[in-house]
Order: sequence, then C-alpha cells, then structure tokens
Amino acid sequence: MRFIDQAEVYVKGGKGGDGMVAFRREKYVPTGGPAGGNGGKGGAVILRAVHNLQTLLDFRYVHIFAAEDGTRGGPKNLTGASGDDLIVDVPCGTVIYDMDTDECIGDLTEPNQTLVIAQGGKGGLGNKHFLSNRNRAPEHALPGLPGEEHSLRLELKLLAEVGIIGLPNAGKSTLISVLSAARPKIADYPFTTLVPNLGVVPHPSGDGVVFADIPGLIEGAHAGTGLGHEFLRHIERTHVLVHLIDATAPDPLQNYQVIQQELLAYGHGLAERPQVVALNKSDAIAPEDLEKIRLDLQPHCNSHLFTISAVAQQGLEALLQPIWMALDLARKQSAEANSVVSVPQPLLSLSSPVE
Repeated sequence: MRFIDQAEVYVKGGKGGDGMVAFRREKYVPTGGPAGGNGGKGGAVILRAVHNLQTLLDFRYVHIFAAEDGTRGGPKNLTGASGDDLIVDVPCGTVIYDMDTDECIGDLTEPNQTLVIAQGGKGGLGNKHFLSNRNRAPEHALPGLPGEEHSLRLELKLLAEVGIIGLPNAGKSTLISVLSAARPKIADYPFTTLVPNLGVVPHPSGDGVVFADIPGLIEGAHAGTGLGHEFLRHIERTHVLVHLIDATAPDPLQNYQVIQQELLAYGHGLAERPQVVALNKSDAIAPEDLEKIRLDLQPHCNSHLFTISAVAQQGLEALLQPIWMALDLARKQSAEANSVVSVPQPLLSLSSPVE
C-alpha cells in the first residue's frame, strides 16, 4: 500500500428541497386553502475517524464528496424528505484545513470522532406559510437553500507517542524492528526508509506504545531537502524523541548538531521535546574509540548519552527506561493541561460519533 499523507478534496452539502405551491382540494371543503409542504433539508458531509485506515490513498482517486439533496415538499402539507448525510472515513490523526484561509478546521484523533464539514441547505417554505388575512390564496413558495461548499486540505499526522529520528543509516529501522513486530525495509544505503514505519512496543504497565521510525533527515530538511520536509509533521504529536547517532560515522558530533538544527528550524516545539540520545552500532567500533566519541558528544547533550547496538540488541533495556520515564511524565503533564485549558471551538463544530 502506498503511504499518502496529504490530499485535497472538495465537499458540498446537499441542497434543500424546494417548497411547494398546492391547495387543498377535497369534496365538501369549498375553501380548503393553501396546502403546499416545505422542502426537505439537504444532507451534510461528515468526516469520521476510523482506526483501520493508515493512509489518505483513497482521496487520490476521489476528490469530490457531495451529500444528497433534500426533496421537494408535497401536497397536503407534506414535508419533503431530508437528504442522507454522507459519512467519509479518514484515518485517525487527520487534520483538516480550509484551503481558502489555511485555517485549521478540525483534528480527528479518536476512533469514531466526527466532524460536520459541510452543512446541508435548509428546505424552502411551502405556500401554506404565506397564508395571511390579506392573502388567502398565496401562490408562491421558497426554493431550497444550497449546502455549504469547502475546498479542504487533509494532512495525516501519525499518532505515535515516541519518534525515532536521526540521519540516514543511523539504524532507526533496525531499532524499531527489534523493539516491536514491525518489519521495515533495512539495507546498507541511505534513504532505505521512504515512508514512516509504526511499531507497537510493550510498556511496563502492559499497554502498547506506538513508536514511529521517521525517514532519514538531512541538513535542510525543514526547507524541503531530502525526505524530512515531508515527514517531520509526523513527529509533531510525539511526546518523546529517540535520537540515534551512528557511532561509525566520520563526525558523530556534527551529525547530532545537524538534526538539532533541523528540529529548531522546523519549529512546532520539536526542539523542546524530551530527547533520549543514543550512540548506535557500538559493536562495530573499538571500545576505546567509542569511549572517546561518547566523551566528546556527552557535553552537548542535555541528558545521559546511551550506547547501544540495535543489531546485536545490546543496551536496549537501559535505553527504554528513560523513554518510559519521559513518556509517563509527558502523559501526566498533557492530562493536567487538558483538564485546565479549554479548547477553542473549530470553525465547523465537532459532532458526536455517528452510529
């Protein structure tokens, strides 16, 4: 399956049905009066987050989503049928932007969370509503109103709590493959990983924590160089970053600084995110050389520098301990913030889950 994390769509709510001009015609009722019914309401377009979708690939082939129109009002004061709502499934983690204003309309992160993205039009009034003392036989009705229309940009941001970052060939894919059941492509050349990989790693509490292996960042990634510009958004939701450094690289310190500069340049608070830094491939370098690299690099890190070998599965338990501690702290702070800070309402209201 191709990994698509951006799409542009056009959504349109259904048109309201027209009101009807009709009169009551019954035997023994000489002055029946107006009896034209109202038009039905147009259907709405609703986005719904589902857990079994991992990509926006479907939106590459279908760009237009229109709900059903309401039907015309009927005689005998019958109201027209309302149009059916159109429910469009999207992956959890989808952010919706209005393309005209570039404003964020909503962020669907929970399964079955829904967003009414285009309301249907109101049905027109039938001629019975225009009955008055001056006009006992109104012969006009109102047309239905058009539904809302929006051009939207959908962006998928993976729902991972831990992001694994580093330059190409730092061993990110190998690490996620040994920590979880994920089986990403692994090879000895740069940019082997072309899309983010997700893996679930068991937490000591018994829960599973989603780790994301972000494709190799390089210098200038925040401005579009390499693959990083396309996938840096996927670590915006992470609570903790695991920064892998290739111990066999010519200059590990420079590699560390390149990634830090890219996080700072990209913004969105990534540079302030808790990081666990680890020297990888420790089994491929002499112990005395590894110690020298560690001593040179440690003063530049804000936390303890770990030494691991993902291939040999050495030092992984020690690496996971600070990850769990940082993650538990971030979860606690996030829960406290959500309980205090009120979230502003989006442009289009979030509705309750659709059954």
